[in-house]
Amino acid sequence: MSTLESIYTTLPDTPDTTRTVAQADFDARHWSSPVAGPLKPGTVEHKRAVADMFRETFNPYKPSVIAWPKLDPETLKRVTSLPIWDIAVQTEGKARLRMAAYAAMIDDPDMKDALSRNAWEENRHKEVLTKLVEAYGIPMAPEPPYKVPTDTEWAYMVTGFSECVDSFFAFGLFALAQRSGFFPSELIETFEPVMQEECRHILLFANWLAWHRTTMPLWRRPWFEMRVWAVWVFLAYERIGLATSMDADGNEQKQDNNFTLSGANDVSGIDIAFGELMDLCIQENDRRFSGYDQRLLRPTTTPTIARTLRGIMRLVQPIQARFAGQPA
Repeated sequence: MSTLESIYTTLPDTPDTTRTVAQADFDARHWSSPVAGPLKPGTVEHKRAVADMFRETFNPYKPSVIAWPKLDPETLKRVTSLPIWDIAVQTEGKARLRMAAYAAMIDDPDMKDALSRNAWEENRHKEVLTKLVEAYGIPMAPEPPYKVPTDTEWAYMVTGFSECVDSFFAFGLFALAQRSGFFPSELIETFEPVMQEECRHILLFANWLAWHRTTMPLWRRPWFEMRVWAVWVFLAYERIGLATSMDADGNEQKQDNNFTLSGANDVSGIDIAFGELMDLCIQENDRRFSGYDQRLLRPTTTPTIARTLRGIMRLVQPIQARFAGQPA
């Protein structure tokens, strides 16, 4: 077994098998540090709090024992036709390797432990998705070989920032799917722990980013900040258009890189205005983070952009209505 494999395969599947499922679910969503005072990035207290949070909020569900609900033909068609499965499986496969690779080069034991556990959980997400596509007979393209990145910091940042963007919209889409009843509640409930884990993952990433910025030598900061901007440019480019792949039968498959922005109708069967979807994403984002220590940093870029757009839309709407001769 390689070093990278051992990082995310030898972690315990559950740190405490005596906990009930309900208690484990609650613990995964609520955590506060017993340390008094501020948790300032760069301090030992902040770093240890981040590692403790990630370790103590671990949810011990097992993909191998998930009872996938039987779907009626219409619902099965909805699930299998979603243009996301190849990208979803491959994204988790790349994420586990990138995080494990970056964790391997970190010297700090607390951050190494947290990122190693994150890699292990990404591997479990891939297992969940693999079990799902097997259960429902979803045709998949052959998976490409997963290669250890040569620039581990860049690869980790691309994965982390990408998850921050995608999770923000996924929280809203997931709530929309739940409220619409477009998919059976049993299927929604099956994915609920995975969604909350994504919240924990980007919470860890936001605090790693602040810790990394604060602890790196000052001479490295300008170059690092340039790389952060480059990541955002790369992600914007990556989300333009569709990705094309071939399934096992040699048929061309279109995979939507931007599904988290455009998939509202696919997961709910209803048309929802962009502003309403943004409101729901903001609401769900705040709700999922609400149980964690407020002194820990949250991802802010995507929520801030969404709130800014909503503010502009509210200012423009009365003007548009006035010109159209309609009440605002």
